Parts: sequence; structure tokens; C-alpha cells
Amino acid sequence: MTNSGAASRNILIIGTGFGGLCMAIQLKLAGIHSFTMLEKAPGVGGTWRDNTYPGAACDVQSHLYSFSFEPRHNWSRKFGLQKEILDYMEHCVEKYGLGEHIRFNQEVTAATYDQAAGQWQVETASGGRYDADVLITATGQLNQPAYPDIPGTDRFRGHIFHSARWDHRYDLSGKSVAVIGTGASAIQFVPEIVPKVSKLALFQRSASWVLPKPDRPFKVWEQSLFRSLPAWDRLYRSMIYWKNESRALAFTRFSGLLELFAIQARREARKRVKNPEKRRLLIPDYKIGCKRILISNDWYTAVDQPHVDLVTQPIDHIEEDAVVTRDGHRYPVDAIIYGTGFRATEFLAPMTITGSGGIGLNEAWRKGAEAYKGISVSGFPNLFILYGPNTNLAHNSIVFMLESQVHYVMDCLRELLQRPGTAMDVKNDIQAAFSTRIQQGLEGSVWDSGCTSWYLDKNGKNTVNWPGFTFSYRLKTRHVEASDYHFIPLVTAG
Repeated sequence: MTNSGAASRNILIIGTGFGGLCMAIQLKLAGIHSFTMLEKAPGVGGTWRDNTYPGAACDVQSHLYSFSFEPRHNWSRKFGLQKEILDYMEHCVEKYGLGEHIRFNQEVTAATYDQAAGQWQVETASGGRYDADVLITATGQLNQPAYPDIPGTDRFRGHIFHSARWDHRYDLSGKSVAVIGTGASAIQFVPEIVPKVSKLALFQRSASWVLPKPDRPFKVWEQSLFRSLPAWDRLYRSMIYWKNESRALAFTRFSGLLELFAIQARREARKRVKNPEKRRLLIPDYKIGCKRILISNDWYTAVDQPHVDLVTQPIDHIEEDAVVTRDGHRYPVDAIIYGTGFRATEFLAPMTITGSGGIGLNEAWRKGAEAYKGISVSGFPNLFILYGPNTNLAHNSIVFMLESQVHYVMDCLRELLQRPGTAMDVKNDIQAAFSTRIQQGLEGSVWDSGCTSWYLDKNGKNTVNWPGFTFSYRLKTRHVEASDYHFIPLVTAG
């Protein structure tokens, strides 16, 4: 694919997280420069730009949570910190010259497919309009914070914010604080704020399975070895990959194997938590793996502190200066921090996406989000979704999945270049058959064991996770089968 051949296809990418950057880099490496990236914020980085809460870090090892084609040899730790990951992404923008393609502060509100023109018409909140032959969304699944609907929130006179929108101007020192939620974000920021606050009320709807985090700083000689012996760096990454990949069997087919991790988590809780009541409440009553398994070395110790109240009574309402539970207990607080995660099943929200014949994506997904290979949706020509339905992982690096998806989209672009004057739209029966296989693959998995989690949509359908190995997904996305798509002649093509 060359720049001259690609010039006839104007490409628009929404988002500058790992997915958007990977897509843009591969376009440039292929000699394609006719693309624009729209970013709602004033900087790149996606979730690693937004989540700046204390202790923010990755739960996938640094060498694997980075692009295979752009290794970094001087990671400070085995598991990267937020600032370090964001620095890496900004480095990629500079190295590959992506800055000239990015339009910042351009939050997309709507995208409509014009059948006559064979183009996507994209509108932004600031009044901007962009036309594109190909639209690629890279907005991720963890970009829209989930706020709980608690009566009285508007009456609270103290300070309130979500962990994904951390207010660093507000000093928590000596404050009485409520944290609502004990998921992946809270696991990281609660241990950081416990030494600062005078009192912490930690509201837990359900406990999380928490395992020790095998993290430590890299030694200088290790970083030097990665740099001087690239083969060792690649081998180290490969070892991490296959170690993580082996866990897919436990999540998808042999969930009994996960009980070994449950034993480890219980042992860790008994070792770290001296308060017997807290220890009892911190051990989940559901099957391990049904919800996201978390890793931390300081969670149990932090919750065990005497000035931390672990509250499992449901919240009834919020008053001007307190959180009140259903049993009538008042917890006076100066600040409330939501650690309530994201609206992961609301793909592409809050954008309004309208395809052929005026069909809205929400209507097409009324029974649950689905896409062929997590990328293409029937009725939405030349729309490609990165990190789409059922491409999330519980056992390995999402960056690996994104690289597979980008490779597939590049192959789609090659097909389009070979068929000028057409748009490609995945066949409905092909998409339906694929989605059926995905749901069948999820049957019998640990996520099918009856607990509620952010993997499930409001109808109880798992629209988030990939039910297998990442290498099997890579094989499925290695090449595009042209017969899976309709190639629709454009009216304007004559």
C-alpha cells in the first residue's frame, strides 16, 4: 500500500489512546498520510491520560503492555506506572510524527454515514465537521466514568469527584473521606490516601479477589541488558506473554484451576488483615475470576488500619455532610471519591453513530453490542472499531489484541484500495454467525458462573470479553476474507 494509492481514501481516527496511536503509526509505516486523528482532550493517552489518581499503574507487565514494534528498554518497574506509560505514548507520537495529524479538543458527538457520497460525516462538540471515507473508532472501553445514582448527591456540601477525574488541587490531608467502590482503581488509590486522611469510610458492594502483585523495580544492569541485547528483550516479552496466555484455560474451560489463586488470596488476607471482621468481609463469596481479579501488595494492610471503616451496608442516601446507609448509620465526611469504574458495555458512548438507511448503532445493538471480529458492524460501511465488543481480556495484554485489530483494518484498507469507488460492509449473516460462536464460547466460562460484573450489559449478556486465547484471535484477524463483506458501489462513483 502506498501513499499515492491511499490518497483517494480519507481516513478519520477517533481517539489517541493505544488503539488510535497504533493505527496511526501503522498507516504512516505503510506510507499513508491522508488521515486525521480527533481527540476530545488537550493531550494524547486515553485512559492513561485521564487516570492520574495516586498509585495509578498497570496490571500487565511493562514489556508486554507496549507496542511490539516499539520496545522500551528502560522501564523502571516490572509493572508500569501511569506517568511512565503516558510518557511512552507521547514518545511514540513524537517519534512517528503523529502530532501533525492530531486535532485536540475535538470531542465527537455524532457520526453519520452518507450513502450517496459514501462518506462519514463527523460532528464535534465545538461545532467542527469532518468528512471521511473510512472511520476508525479507538475510544476504548474504559473512557466513560460510571457514576452511581445515589439520592441526595446534589445536596452534599463537601468535595466530590471520580477517581478517573482526580482533583489534585484538593488536599485530603486530615480529612474525613468516603470512598465508594472497591474495584481496580480503589485497590490502587486507597492505600495511597489512607496515611493522609483522618478517617476513611470504604463502601464495598462486593469484595474483590486480590492477589499479590509480582512487582519490583528493574535493576540498572537489567535495563542495560535489555538495551544491549534486543534478543533478550524480545525473549523476556515472549516469556511474559506465554505465562499470561496459559491462564486463558482457567478462565474459559477449566475454571477449577482458579481455585489455586483463591487459596492464595485467602492466605494473603489472613496474613495481612488482623481484624477478623474485616478479613471476613474482604473475602468474596463468588467464584474467583467471575469478576476482574486484582493484584496489590498493600490493599489488605491499608484496609486493616484502625481509622478505616469497611462498610458493606448498602448506601441509602447522601446528606449535606454525610453518607447514610440503609440501616440508618451516618458516616460524616468532608469528601466523597467515586471508585465506581466505567460504563464498559456502552461502546462508543456518548457518540451518536448512524449507518446505512438511518439505522442508529444503539438500535442495531438493542439486544447487546456485537461486531464481526469485534471490528465491523453490519449496516455501517467503512466503520472499523478498535477494542470493540468481546475483545477485552482477563488474562493478557490488550495491546496485543489492538495490534491484531490494526493489522486486520490495514488489510481491509488494502481491499478497499483494490476496489475504488466502493464501501465495504460486513454481511449480516457472517456477523450473526460469528456472534453466536462468541456467546457459545462464553458458555461454561468462569464469567458464566452467575455473578454480576462490568463484563455484562443490562441484559446480562457478556459483550466485553474474548472467550479464548489471544493467539487464536490473532489468527482470525491475520487476513480479511473479502467474501465476508459486501462491496457497495458508491453513487458518486458514477
